[in-house]
Amino acid sequence: MTTALDLITDAMDDAGIIGVGQTPLAEDTNKALSRLNAMIAQWSRRRWLVFHLIDIVFTGTGALSYSVGPGGDIPQARPDRIEAAFFRQLTGAPLEVDFPLKVWEAREDYNRVALKGLASFPAHLFYDSAFPLGNIFIWPVPDANYEMHLSVKPALQSFPTLNTAFNLPPEYEEAIRLNLAVRLRVAYQLPPDASLIGLAKVALNTIKNTNAQIPLLQMPRALVGGGSYNIYSDGWGSQ
Repeated sequence: MTTALDLITDAMDDAGIIGVGQTPLAEDTNKALSRLNAMIAQWSRRRWLVFHLIDIVFTGTGALSYSVGPGGDIPQARPDRIEAAFFRQLTGAPLEVDFPLKVWEAREDYNRVALKGLASFPAHLFYDSAFPLGNIFIWPVPDANYEMHLSVKPALQSFPTLNTAFNLPPEYEEAIRLNLAVRLRVAYQLPPDASLIGLAKVALNTIKNTNAQIPLLQMPRALVGGGSYNIYSDGWGSQ
């Protein structure tokens, strides 16, 4: 079982900070643990370094906005952004129908809405990534007839202690060790090691290629016209 201490010791060995068979000092391992968690926190914000998305689900209540984060309306970890979203119409019919929500990326897009309190069939979403609670605005404002589904990046595993066990897909172990080694050389004011930097980049590219998910190209209905069944809108037109 690989622990944070194992990763740190191997990274310090790769970086040339300790020799083979040497044991790092406690102050060195604690310093490296802090840098390890800081690196993982940065990786958690990059879509191509996160191996899957999670689904946050909540039901509309007629509120203009919903806070998300510990202690908020949606008591989930605060996301940095919404990758994609859809809503489900809760009509009680045998088949519940899902409809995509268009995500507005900027506050300026939401600001252009003239009647922000309009209650109707939802169509758009804006996420204000405030801290410590983010705020979700859905327009038109949904009521209890609609269930919202938000696709967000979860945080990658952190290491609270040196004894925390590594629990990520296997390709992450080498990437974490080598990239931590690159950072530790900087922390100890050692000159850059071109071979180490190259290996660290290769390991990150392996994760990038493994995690890559490219959505199908969507063409405007006006350009494509009818003729094919669209699984995303339960109708005929562009897919």
